[in-house]
Amino acid sequence: AALLWGWFLLGCSWGPGPHGVGAAATYVLDDAGGLGRQFDGIGAISGGGATSRLLVNYQEPYRSQILDYLFKPNFGASLHILKVEIGGDGQSTDGTEPSHMHYENDENYFRGYEWWLMKEAKKRNPKIKLIGLPWTFPAWIGKGENWPYDYPDVTAYYVVSWILGAKQYHNLDIDYVGIWNERAFNSKYIKLLRYTLDKHGLQQVRIIASDRLWEPISVVLLLDSELHRVVDVIGAHYPGTKTVPNALLTQKQLWSSEDYSTFNDEVGAGCWARILNQNYVNGNMTSTIAWNLVASYYEELPFGRCALMTAQEPWSGHYKVEAPIWITAHTTQFTQPGWSYLQVDGHLEGGGSFVALTDGLGNLTIIIETMTRNHSQCIRPALPDFNVTSQRATFYLKGSFCMVKTLQVWHSRLGFESGNSSLFHQLHPVKVQKGSFSLDLNVDEVYTLTTLTTGQKCRCSEPPPPQPFPSNYKDDFNIRNPPFSEAPNFADQTGVFEYFINASDPGDHVFTLRQVVVQRPITWASDADQTISVIGNFQWVNATVTCDIYIEKPRDGGVFIAGRVDNGGIYVRRTKGVFFWVFADGTYQVTGDLAGEEILMKGLSGVRDNAWHTLTLNIQGTSASGLLNGYPLWENVTVSKPTNGWAAIGTRSFEFAQFDNFHVE
Repeated sequence: AALLWGWFLLGCSWGPGPHGVGAAATYVLDDAGGLGRQFDGIGAISGGGATSRLLVNYQEPYRSQILDYLFKPNFGASLHILKVEIGGDGQSTDGTEPSHMHYENDENYFRGYEWWLMKEAKKRNPKIKLIGLPWTFPAWIGKGENWPYDYPDVTAYYVVSWILGAKQYHNLDIDYVGIWNERAFNSKYIKLLRYTLDKHGLQQVRIIASDRLWEPISVVLLLDSELHRVVDVIGAHYPGTKTVPNALLTQKQLWSSEDYSTFNDEVGAGCWARILNQNYVNGNMTSTIAWNLVASYYEELPFGRCALMTAQEPWSGHYKVEAPIWITAHTTQFTQPGWSYLQVDGHLEGGGSFVALTDGLGNLTIIIETMTRNHSQCIRPALPDFNVTSQRATFYLKGSFCMVKTLQVWHSRLGFESGNSSLFHQLHPVKVQKGSFSLDLNVDEVYTLTTLTTGQKCRCSEPPPPQPFPSNYKDDFNIRNPPFSEAPNFADQTGVFEYFINASDPGDHVFTLRQVVVQRPITWASDADQTISVIGNFQWVNATVTCDIYIEKPRDGGVFIAGRVDNGGIYVRRTKGVFFWVFADGTYQVTGDLAGEEILMKGLSGVRDNAWHTLTLNIQGTSASGLLNGYPLWENVTVSKPTNGWAAIGTRSFEFAQFDNFHVE
């Protein structure tokens, strides 16, 4: 027994021990010579774009459970930062997010779902930091040009109005604001943004630039002292854990302000574990922010399930707490923004890394990862070869940590061969003997050793099992005070479709869904020239889509309903399907694509603008037919590709149009 106890004090190995432990090395943790950089927190992004679209439509208690896993302290991911898109009406990866100002004389701070999400995050963690960043801008900002910097005062006014609206209407304090996601920055605009923020009493809002690469922002900051004064954080995207000399020379906070973007299986968890540590160890980055927060968008859109967890079935209530949630917890549950990193190299001799952080009050948290290359590849950038082997690591605690006697231990092992991962389990505490302890580390593991005793792995009851989208789905849009501006499950891919009260309609069409973007926005991706919103099950083959439509634009206005729609997101311009169009000039068309270039049938319909009509599209096998107001208009059109896809509604151009009594079967 005495021999066993002595072995335990040396540092027993939890779980199956390594076969022939490799390198043995020692590491010293000491704060006597001062601390490293201040830690700014771990976060995730909602937006860029429409990534939380389906989350809002979950029923309780499932919606609150998902939010708890993301934001509740000492529960799941316990995120420190929430970054959201400042919606600009344009396609920003998986859909469009509505602007608070569609038009110059228009302000509405209740559109979309980011306000709601920020409030839900704050409700769970009042200390969470909030960031706003535009991907796209409404057309009026550019006065006809696809560029937001020709009138920098207009752009600054627009962005600052979003920050003021967050406070006025939702009591939300925005902590940081960005410039233009992954696009050019403009020094004059950034300076004017700072001036406009200060003028409106928003001195506490910090500026991040430029949400792209380390250069050229770093060198420009070194050459322009006024710009250096107004930029608080350099934010780089997908830095591959590396920074550049100029970024370090600025002496600014360095963040990986967008990272991860990887399918959320075990490899995605390995990627996330590796970069959470190595962004600091290799690159001095004090915050890492994942794209994206929760996969609440149709999985067949671009970058399906590239999120910390998955919640893409509001109709069933099913969601999945994926491995990256528990990898996040290894850091977030045992640190807080304002803690400091210790000055230590952080590379393990046998491969892998560790970071050590303190609150300056005697608490210490050490996070160790031993991810192998093939089990931790992120989507970008390419990952050079490296080796990780089993190893014994001995840590010496010095300075103010010499009094630490016990460390709590949390452990994850990503099981690639077995397919059996062990995620975020609390093990026996480790005893610190004569100021040191040892650990036997296997590959593909994460350890947190901490003086904090507050960690928890919380589990809600199991969510319902997965179900496909209902095969018979109706929406009459008859809702007087909708909780959200968009109808459930419709995923706008170009344009914005909102609930509308048609006060002039005497009868059946008072409550409708209306497309409201009437000029092409300042784009981030390649928005289509038509507007489109998709819905349903991507695997649908045979379907009947019916919808009442109302063309508002005279002469060249037009609308469509569609089935077997095969694309969206950043690829929306190349969308194929079966599209049934009617136009204000009294003609119709059937096309095999959204662009309207592949015409399968055309003719006269008698449809006119400013009147309601009912369209029906029936697709069975290789044949499609269409009805107008219940009477056959065209039939026996041969359709071969695509073989399956969503249903959709939309318009010929950026134009007002209304839809009602949507039904797909």
